[in-house]
Amino acid sequence: MPQSPAEQTQAGPANPPRMLRENLALLALGANLSCWAGPPEAAVRVALGRLGAEGLGLRAVSRFWRTPAHPAGSGPDYVNAAAVVAAGAMAPEAVLAALHRVEADLGRVRDGTRWGARVIDLDLLAMGAEVRPDAATQDRWRALPAAAQAQVAPDRLILPHPRLQDRGFVLAPLAEIAPGWVHPRLGQGVAAMLAALGPEGLAGMAPEGGRAQV
Repeated sequence: MPQSPAEQTQAGPANPPRMLRENLALLALGANLSCWAGPPEAAVRVALGRLGAEGLGLRAVSRFWRTPAHPAGSGPDYVNAAAVVAAGAMAPEAVLAALHRVEADLGRVRDGTRWGARVIDLDLLAMGAEVRPDAATQDRWRALPAAAQAQVAPDRLILPHPRLQDRGFVLAPLAEIAPGWVHPRLGQGVAAMLAALGPEGLAGMAPEGGRAQV
């Protein structure tokens, strides 16, 4: 069973040695539209429950957070969460393909729309200290101006996720379950990246009670 946030802090489910040993992946989950599974929180729970069938062993789950849609006014509030999964021998590209299969099962259609409303969104944030496809490409996508971010998307997997350090709705849940992870290009931990956003980085966000049950 996934650990609670308190247990995770003590045991360090995503500390660097364990990440290497179990090939742990950090995931972000979100939804703001209903689907066949029910309202957004139900879709997130179903997605978490289906990871095991894809070979991704659930190790930790954050609380669910209620967050405003990004960009502001683009849709209903999101339910967001983060998870740590053990990927075994799977390469990052295989993990991403598995996440896309879970999305498709829940009715997600990838039509190229940027930052639209979602029945489910599963992002591969990081796998240990992996940098994909290379440092220069990761740096370039991470530094992409805000206006360009709304227009273009990478045509390949970028690790760590190039917007990870910019998003409170990713970092706040992630801080509950992976406080020891350090961004391999920025050299900053999750708490430091979250603090750098300031209060506005959490504007409108609130956790929804206790740990998610899946």
